[in-house]
Order: sequence, then structure tokens, then C-alpha cells
Amino acid sequence: MAFYFEDNFLYCDGIRVKEIQSRVGVSPFYLYSGEQIEGNYLAYTQALAEIPSQVSYAIKANNNLHILKLLHSLGCWATLVSGNELRLALAAGFEPDQLIFNGNGKTISEITLAIQRGVMINIDSFFDLDHIQTVAEHTNRRARVLLRIAPDLDVTVHPYLSTGLKETKFGLPISQIPRMTTLLARSNHLDLVGIHCHLGSTIDTVHVFQETMAIMARHFTEIRSQGFPLQYINLGGGLGINYRHDQSQHPSPGDLIAAVRAEIPTDSTLIIEPGRSLIGNAGILVCRVIGVKRNVNRSFIVVDGSMAELIRPSLYQAFHYIAFSEPVTGPVEVFDIVGPVCESADFLGKKRRLATPPEGTCITIFDAGAYGRAMSSNYNARMKPAEFLVADEVLHQIRREERFEDYLNLFEPNEDHI
Repeated sequence: MAFYFEDNFLYCDGIRVKEIQSRVGVSPFYLYSGEQIEGNYLAYTQALAEIPSQVSYAIKANNNLHILKLLHSLGCWATLVSGNELRLALAAGFEPDQLIFNGNGKTISEITLAIQRGVMINIDSFFDLDHIQTVAEHTNRRARVLLRIAPDLDVTVHPYLSTGLKETKFGLPISQIPRMTTLLARSNHLDLVGIHCHLGSTIDTVHVFQETMAIMARHFTEIRSQGFPLQYINLGGGLGINYRHDQSQHPSPGDLIAAVRAEIPTDSTLIIEPGRSLIGNAGILVCRVIGVKRNVNRSFIVVDGSMAELIRPSLYQAFHYIAFSEPVTGPVEVFDIVGPVCESADFLGKKRRLATPPEGTCITIFDAGAYGRAMSSNYNARMKPAEFLVADEVLHQIRREERFEDYLNLFEPNEDHI
């Protein structure tokens, strides 16, 4: 196990987190386990071993260049949702034919970059089709495209994390597929090579993936019977992780693949696009206790991390397991763990039973590898935190902390009038 406790000290791949905090000299910071990232990827590849398939990492979960390089070295593809993510993937060493460009609002410049590079592109709407077709004609290049379908299944997750319903902004309602395929059949520049869907995120059951694969398989077979050279059936991502660190049975990549295996069409290549389940439990946010505060009806542990570094609890009311990274022997109480940002929404955890810590105690927010640093902000003029990776029991800095000088440089005066 990459993160584990021994004598009440938290370790990451063999190194005490408290020691890392002392060595790096910054707080808060993100810390990742290379062993956990590799183990998560291996769980998918082992489950897919006998199936024509490809794992494609959703870069939006965590866009650190060094993590992308690590996943690329393991054989992963990458899924993108912006032109800059495309540029990041290329900088990390991915080949264009290992990239899939998703998104419901791709701009002309982003589409142009993707087509010029030979990246596979998802069609999300009729205007998206028009834009892709126009760019392909203008550049006189053929483009490989997938058709994103909204299967209209409710995955009972936070509404902000649901993306497969027909009323969301993503994908094409099933009723519009015939019109779309008619338009694609007339195209001289677009090659429809697959279909795609994405249900949402933090999904904690596999039966909905089975239902989705059955729906997608029917459309795959029907569209291919119309003469389209379909190869890929892309199930997207969305598998959740055990944020609560409890004893509940949370589905694994093996459970997911076992559930959909029988529904996969013959002569097809399955694509899975995990983000959270590849990187989520491989990262933690390490903070320091600033102090303990007691109001009339509430007690708080105030830490130097905040919603600016990890917004998921404030935005989604998401639960993250929180524990001290070193022994703490104070009286046990019920605390809210909060940051210094000037918002009542600035909390990392509520109503947690913890020992009363002295100031300076190392405290860790677990499972922050996905949508943590990637969604951080400069709210309250806070500088985005550094990132570190432990690989083979060696600590590496993989992104330095933002400095105030970096922030000021964005306001450098421009002598040219606009």
C-alpha cells in the first residue's frame, strides 16, 4: 500500500510524510505516490488483458506534466478537453494517434490544432460537426471522429458530476443519431471510427456501466451496418474511489470490466477513460495546523490549506478522509477542519472526531490526487501549491509552488494600446 500508517506516522512509499514536510519547507503541498499510480494503471490493464482495448487517462483530473510522462511510459493514452491539454500531452511524449479530444465547446483554433496533428475528435453536437467539417475542408485533411452519445441513464451522483443524461450539455440525444449519421455519410473529410459516452463521475456501482454498454453496443452495431468503419466503443470514465476509507465494498476496475465484458461488440476496441480512479487515491494534500478555535457550539481545527487548494468539499460537498500524519495525543473532540480563506464555505471536512492537535501538527487530506491541484485557484491571492512525487523511495519536486512574483508578472504593463 502506497500510503500507510506505522507507529501513528503516515508514510508515502516508504518515506514519512512528516519528514517530507520538514524537507520541502512549503505548506500546504500536494504529494503523490508513484507506486499507487502504477498500481492503479496495472489494475485496469490486468482487467483488460484479454480484450482489445486501450486505457486513456483523462488529463483534466490532474494535468501535472511529470504524471503525464509517467502514465505515457506505462502505455497509457490521453483524453483531452482543451487545446492546452493537447499541447501538454504532446509535451509529455504522447503521439497524436494516442489522443482523444473531447468537449462540448471546442473552438475553431482548438479543432484546427487537433486536425493538423491527427488527433481523434469527439463530435458533441451539430455545430461541433459543422466546425470540424469546416476545418477539415479548409486544411484539406481527413479527420477521425467519434460520436458522443448521451445514453440518458441516471447514475445518482452529485448533479454537477452527472454527464450522461439527455438534459446535460454533453453528447447527442439518442433521437438525433439518425440525422447525425446521415450528415456524416455525406462528408468527404470525416471518418467516423467509433462512438463514445461518459456517464458522470464518482460512480460507485457497476450495473449502470453494464446497462450503458448494452445501449452503446446496439448503436455500434446499427451504425456499423450502415457502412461506417467503426472500430472504437468508448465507455468513458467515472468509476469512483473509496473516499471514506470505510469497509464498504467499492467496485474495482476488474469489477467494471467484468460487468461489461459480455456486452462488448465483436471486432471492436474498447476504450476506457479513467481519471479519478487512476490518480485520485495516489495524491494527498499535506497541511499544517494553524490553531484550534472553539465557538459556542462548534470547534474548529484551522489549517493552512483551504478551498483555494482543494475546492471539492466546498463545491460538491465531497467527503475526504482526514488524519494527522504524526502522533497526536490531545483530547478527542468533534471538529470542523477549515482553512483561512474568507468564506464560510472554506472547509475541508466537517464533524470529524480527532485528537486536539498542537499548532504546527502535520495534517493530511487524503484522496486529493484528482481534481485537487487541477482545480486550485488564486482566491484571496493565495499562490497555488507545489507538487511532489515519491518514486522508488526518492522524493521529486514535480511542480514548484507559485510565487508572488509569478502572480505580479501577469500584470506587467503593456505599452501597446488595445
